[in-house]
Amino acid sequence: MPLALLALAIGAFGIGTTEFVIMGLLPQVGADLGVSVPTAGFLVTGYALGVMIGAPIMTVLGTKISRKNMLMLLMGLFILGNVISAVAPVFAVMLIGRVVASLAHGAFFGIGSVVAAELVAPEKKAGAISMMFTGLTVANVVGVPLGTYVGQNAGWRVTFLLVAALGVLGLAGVAKLVPDLPKPEGVRLRHEVAAFRNTQVILAMAMTVLGFGGVFAAITYIAPMMTEVSGFAGSSVTWLMVVFGLGMVAGNLIGGRFADRKLMPMLYTALGGLALVLLLFTFLASGKAASVVAVFLIGALGFATVPPLQKRVLDHAHGAPTLASAANIGAFNLGNALSAWLGGLVISAGLGYTAPNAVGAVLAAAALVLAVISHRLELRPTRSTEASAPANLDPAAATSHGAAHPAAATGHRAAHAAASDHGAAPAAAGAVRS
Repeated sequence: MPLALLALAIGAFGIGTTEFVIMGLLPQVGADLGVSVPTAGFLVTGYALGVMIGAPIMTVLGTKISRKNMLMLLMGLFILGNVISAVAPVFAVMLIGRVVASLAHGAFFGIGSVVAAELVAPEKKAGAISMMFTGLTVANVVGVPLGTYVGQNAGWRVTFLLVAALGVLGLAGVAKLVPDLPKPEGVRLRHEVAAFRNTQVILAMAMTVLGFGGVFAAITYIAPMMTEVSGFAGSSVTWLMVVFGLGMVAGNLIGGRFADRKLMPMLYTALGGLALVLLLFTFLASGKAASVVAVFLIGALGFATVPPLQKRVLDHAHGAPTLASAANIGAFNLGNALSAWLGGLVISAGLGYTAPNAVGAVLAAAALVLAVISHRLELRPTRSTEASAPANLDPAAATSHGAAHPAAATGHRAAHAAASDHGAAPAAAGAVRS
């Protein structure tokens, strides 16, 4: 494994900690700053919206400098935002700090995904991307539970100061270990923007919004759900976040492994399983054992979609992938913001703390529908070609008319199936090239 992947994972660890630790601290932050739990949920929504908006903006601003220097600048912004959050005297300032930190998130993962993919052989790209995202998932096993414990015992402000220190460590790792890769020649902003004319890129991002939104619909309100419905003590939230983090690690590694082999089947399985688990969790959250299993599976199934969806965007935006990659990270967080907002709405409407699970199930099911549509659109050119061939043409006539030999046709279909499994777009599918 290139050491640069370790450096990217360190940065991802810090970013993952600040993104998720707030969920276990919403009751404490809300009480200290004088707002309700649903209002405190805007700290999740605001962060997610900041990622969505900041990802393309920061990526465009970074086109004039090397990717390594941009990664370092982003980590500096991340440190600043967490310091603001730690010293915030009122809720509005806390929200500003969260947004400032979030501006670094999308561009870091977007640029980092491109760097990770460039450091390994083509057939190992999804695995390299998953290695970087391992820092994000491990944060939920170590950083988030530790931050939650510290926040509940020493105060949430101390937690955010420690997160800022993680940012300093990440900055040092990038400076020391990430190579100063040359900027790709001939790639301009218009090339990067052209990727968004590809239907498959847009569909992949829509799957990202809805699929990951399903995860955050449940996890944003995990603290009140587990204490008020499942009957866990407040201190149990810490180890429940460990369970969620372990699921994330497992799902991310499995998703990275199979995305390099069977990308679309991996997406079908993860999204379908996520919708089912969230639906069941709506009715079974009152049981402690069922809740623990559900929290693990939500993490595993949700993060099993991350490497394949990120790889799918890179495959279909090849030649100018940086902006599309960053925008897809923004799409993850648009899903977070959407689901946190919808979850707050159903709770405020009096439907209870389990209602966000039902919202998540609907979002995940919608993502599965888009996955099926995307795959069928990808297969359409082959089917159209086959349908246009005369049905009664004998082998000799077929040869005289220039038709492919049956073995060649079989090879073509096999190649197309393989391309679909690996997330690669056939030429006829309109892949964007620089």
